[in-house]
Amino acid sequence: MPIHEKSLIRPENLVTHDQLVIDGVDVSGHWSTFITSRTITDYNEALQDEIAALPGGEYIHRCWQCGSCTNACTVNAIEPDFNPRYWIYLIRQGLEEELLRDKDILWQCVSCNKCTYACPRDVVPEGVMKATAHWLELKGHTPKSPSTHFDEGFTESILATGKIEEGRVLRTFFKRTGQPLNQPWLVALVTGLVRRFPIFYLARMGFSAVFRPRTRGWSRTGAAIQDYVNERQAEQRAALGLDVKGGH
Repeated sequence: MPIHEKSLIRPENLVTHDQLVIDGVDVSGHWSTFITSRTITDYNEALQDEIAALPGGEYIHRCWQCGSCTNACTVNAIEPDFNPRYWIYLIRQGLEEELLRDKDILWQCVSCNKCTYACPRDVVPEGVMKATAHWLELKGHTPKSPSTHFDEGFTESILATGKIEEGRVLRTFFKRTGQPLNQPWLVALVTGLVRRFPIFYLARMGFSAVFRPRTRGWSRTGAAIQDYVNERQAEQRAALGLDVKGGH
């Protein structure tokens, strides 16, 4: 289904003549607005399949462009350029270059899931937005987002010990995002813990931070989960035509 909204046409593709007379009729101003033609050189016929191969994008093929996702979108209400319907259209048409022009705002989805609740075709637009943001990172079009760094640190902690190590996850996150550890809110949190928590609990936390004890019998479980993660990542990279051994 074609997109007809003028707001979705790039300003540089609109040509308006301040003074134009055709066959004696004055058509100056917006009456003489033309859309310049362009040659598509970036067509990626595999774009929809690439997004569908990533978690969240599996049902993008169901979209029939009704616009319910954009109409319900929390971000679109304050940032009109955030338009899930339009991006899904670009993906399904294989217009990669057009999609990349919005790479700086596409990741701003807040996962409120209003779009998912409103979608009559169970496309799961929220998942498609996350899959597309992941695609941008894997393809090298955007750097890893802070949330990706946090997710990776969290996952690494779980795989290593079978436990959620909050302190280590935070330290890893700050290091990878180039932030100092002495965050005011973190200092206040630690100070509050020291004042309120029993000594034995604080000692236990300190012991866990230093020695990193594992969940009993975690070695085999952790190895199995790691194998599964590696397998899925390899499948995703292969679907995107990337080096399977490259990691991300």
